[in-house]
Amino acid sequence: MIHLTDAQIDELINIDDAIPALERGFRGLANGHAAVQQRVRTEADGVKLSTLGAVVPELGVAGAKVYSTIAGRFNFSIVLFSTVDGSLLATLEANAITRLRTAATTVVAVRALARQQATTAAIFGTGVQGRAHALALAAHTQLRSFRIVGLEGTEELAAEVSAAGASRGVEAVVSDAADAVRGADVIVTATRATGALFDGTTVAQGALVAAIGSSLPHTRELDDALIARASRIVVELRDQARQEAGDLVLAKPGTFSWEDTVELGNVLVGSEKGRVRDDDVIVYKAVGIGLQDIVLAGIAWEKHVSRNMIRLRGELQGLQ
Repeated sequence: MIHLTDAQIDELINIDDAIPALERGFRGLANGHAAVQQRVRTEADGVKLSTLGAVVPELGVAGAKVYSTIAGRFNFSIVLFSTVDGSLLATLEANAITRLRTAATTVVAVRALARQQATTAAIFGTGVQGRAHALALAAHTQLRSFRIVGLEGTEELAAEVSAAGASRGVEAVVSDAADAVRGADVIVTATRATGALFDGTTVAQGALVAAIGSSLPHTRELDDALIARASRIVVELRDQARQEAGDLVLAKPGTFSWEDTVELGNVLVGSEKGRVRDDDVIVYKAVGIGLQDIVLAGIAWEKHVSRNMIRLRGELQGLQ
């Protein structure tokens, strides 16, 4: 049986692999060619165990991500099976996949939902996800001006984003929340905040706000004012968002209607509308679904097997 570590996965797949793979995965979900197992959480004495999964026949894999949460620290693993014969294909450390899949999916969402002329982004959060999002958006979207907001490490992240995107004209600066939001075309919140990070009335018309920091129903990064202003609220999976998306679950009755939310995959295939007008304010609320993890695990496994086959053929030829 194959076991892949985070270090091996970082060598096997990157953001260039993840973005198109996840777009295909969400399209497949929308077209009925994949299925998602929603997250289940169990807790005792302060220790949490969570499980989520997916079946992706197009890639020949099904699997589940299982992770523990102790004192706010996460440890992720994936079990991967064949959809051909049901055999166990691999186990994978999944910290690298979790970091990669969230940012890559946000790139897919920004490409689908942001205005074509969007150039300015505000990034809230300088941790693993904040950094991954800033670098991914700077490299794989039309965004060129970044405003970094955080409690620590802001100067370092701004410098890293500017250096990484220098050849594309990317500039990143440190900002406070109010200045970052003002006039931003895209706002990404990637924090562990439990309350709103900024005043939703100050978000510019036409902005896309991607809230990815929380998958808990009792925490939020966005206020009711922003939710009420949204022309469209886009989620990965409506049923899971109903259980986990605190930004929406905590909204006062009448702020929005769940029936009006749309799923990202449906937007990608055109069965539901995303942006209709340039001045639409759109909220993309992500909690993370098993499809993302299993798609990337399947690609990592496939690449590992392919590399080993190439190496084996080379060794056999050397013996001839």
